[in-house]
Amino acid sequence: MGNRLTKIYTKTGDDGSTGLGDGSRVSKDSARVAAYGTVDEANSAIGLILACEIPQDVRDLLVSVQHHLFDLGGELCIPGHAAIFDADIDHLEQQLDAFNADLPALKDFILPGGGMAASHCHLARTISRRAEREVVTLSRHDAVRPEAIRYLNRLSDLLFVLARVLARASGHGEVLWNHERRKS
Repeated sequence: MGNRLTKIYTKTGDDGSTGLGDGSRVSKDSARVAAYGTVDEANSAIGLILACEIPQDVRDLLVSVQHHLFDLGGELCIPGHAAIFDADIDHLEQQLDAFNADLPALKDFILPGGGMAASHCHLARTISRRAEREVVTLSRHDAVRPEAIRYLNRLSDLLFVLARVLARASGHGEVLWNHERRKS
């Protein structure tokens, strides 16, 4: 870490701007700030999952994901910086395949729920999807490495699978959408 923060507030953002990692200043409502802010929000949502009782293999994976999301936030905060790589995406895919292998095939849509940890996982999934959309928006007018978008896309898929795993592990089970409920 380059500079240690000794004072948390600087007042430099009181005009509605914020500093990027390269020293430039942008509006706090810029697409870049929205993108890395939403990545930070996804990271915080994963922290909620980690505050629950969850299996150790899921815990280890999510702690690793949190580190990658922090790296990704840095990549988005420093234009031209690279911090997420194909190997990171490959790792998510391997984990996704491993956790999904023991789950039954999906025959119905799943509603968010299934216990506290699974519910938090669904929330993290939807925030990750929003982060992906924000990064795509940023990519429309600024350079964004495709790995950033791919990582978030795979992460939301992984969080969906982990929500299923956690719902089953908790004993609550998955909450299935009842599409027949309106036919009576």
